[in-house]
Amino acid sequence: MREGVELDHITIVLNRPRYPENIGAAARAMRNMGVNKLVVVAPQNCDLTRIVKMATHAAIDVIEKMQVFETLTEALASFNLVVGTTARLGRQRAVIESPARLAQELISISRNNKVAVLFGPEDRGLTNEDIRYCQWLVNIPTADFASLNLAQAVMVICYELFGANRGAPGVYAPRLANRHELDGMFDQLKDILVRINYINPENPDYWMAGIRHFFTRMQLRAKEVSIIRGICRQINWYAGKCFEDGRNSREQ
Repeated sequence: MREGVELDHITIVLNRPRYPENIGAAARAMRNMGVNKLVVVAPQNCDLTRIVKMATHAAIDVIEKMQVFETLTEALASFNLVVGTTARLGRQRAVIESPARLAQELISISRNNKVAVLFGPEDRGLTNEDIRYCQWLVNIPTADFASLNLAQAVMVICYELFGANRGAPGVYAPRLANRHELDGMFDQLKDILVRINYINPENPDYWMAGIRHFFTRMQLRAKEVSIIRGICRQINWYAGKCFEDGRNSREQ
């Protein structure tokens, strides 16, 4: 039996789309390729009449089940892996070089993990702040003109996910920590690292960027996140104890 990506565990997330027609066209592209879960974050215009017109009757079920959120934090909280799409490459944006390779990587991971594929707004794509939510980035190779219509980009990704397969059973991939668990860990790490003066309190997010990249490459499981948070709690407790012991010794 040939194994492919578990499409029921894939969700397309459109962040701040500007035009309802693009939401509808993206839903239609998804439906063509068997991907049925759509999330929209802070849409500029969510006119359902215009969305449905582009989705057509065939994709109406995708629109009916579509979820709308106000923030990326809420939208991505339950996902174990977030893949961002980007046309911009650079030192801070290490990317998977093609959707085909991404699809192969997701064959095993999608068995036990919920995966979000995140697309940015039509005019500028994902910002550096948006990318902080992403464990992976993927680039769609193009010729000189790199800008794709949103629905076209969704179609390319979904096409590769739909077509990915291999003959032999895949390597087991465990459940990864979801975005909510990771964000809680990063907030706790930032707090404790500021308190022990490891990172500059004037701009902690800048100094946390490298730490985020380090842990992102490790693909942490929920149990491992719990261990790291436990270490942070113990450091916090010990630092407080040392402070109290020092104050008591001065008072004596």
